[in-house]
Amino acid sequence: MGKDMDNSRLISEVEAPPSTAWSDFMALIKIGIVNSNLIPVFAGLWLALIYNGQHFLQSLETVIFTLLGSAFIMAGSCAFNNYIDRDIDPIMERTKSRPTVTGRISGAKVLTVGFTFVILGLILIFLTNATAGFIGVIGVLSYVVLYSMWAKRKLVSNTVIGSLSGAAPPLIGWAAIDPSLPMMAWMLFLLMFIWQPPHFYALAMRRTEEYRAAGIPMLPVVKGFAATKRSMVMWVSLLLPIPFFMTALGIPFVVLATILNVGWLLLGIAGYKMKNDIKWATLMFVYSLNYLTIIFTAMVIFAVI
Repeated sequence: MGKDMDNSRLISEVEAPPSTAWSDFMALIKIGIVNSNLIPVFAGLWLALIYNGQHFLQSLETVIFTLLGSAFIMAGSCAFNNYIDRDIDPIMERTKSRPTVTGRISGAKVLTVGFTFVILGLILIFLTNATAGFIGVIGVLSYVVLYSMWAKRKLVSNTVIGSLSGAAPPLIGWAAIDPSLPMMAWMLFLLMFIWQPPHFYALAMRRTEEYRAAGIPMLPVVKGFAATKRSMVMWVSLLLPIPFFMTALGIPFVVLATILNVGWLLLGIAGYKMKNDIKWATLMFVYSLNYLTIIFTAMVIFAVI
């Protein structure tokens, strides 16, 4: 048995990709989060351009400033989050190999990246207009200070509070083109805000024991799986009316979005009957990822049809 364990460890070490300075940097800024959040930023930009009768190429400078600026502030905020979580990341399987845990990137360098990227990103966004810049500031502060430094470790509602910053990307995109922020822009904000609790609760269910060991009061840790399931279904149900406030995108979009919402709700309700909670949480997590990609891509397409 001891030999088998040694062999397994050896195989794991062989298969594990070698760490490089670039891969460490990508992990530090959480490039996956940055890339996925640029989709709603672009969707907000695109819809604002369409509904304000502006041409993409004529607004190219604004588009570039907004996308680059948003990427920088998100990357910088994620670096700050990694710095703040250095004490709990070693406890969790999915975070224990972060360069801030292993020491491959020093705390001083992490802070340098964080401040540099956030300041540079905010400058770029403020070059579009003050409204977009102000939303960017609120997004950074709500993620780094309100969520990472306070709510995450203190409150069971940490996920909901963290959703404020996660819902800022489409608002930044829209405000860069149209600072008046009409109802459509706020529907994008609401969609992103409501989407996050069921998404992250699903992840938390899969990692409950890790969060418990780290002392993070996630909903499944504090109130159990049954209460988490009820909360997830409640949040998904709140998405149902959103498409009907976005009829400017056309009936086909409303139908598609409603089908996606109903499908997610039915999957959520199915969780009451499924015996394997972790399998159900995984299905909910995967559905949420596909949901976000499909619905924002559909917005961009249907806006020009």
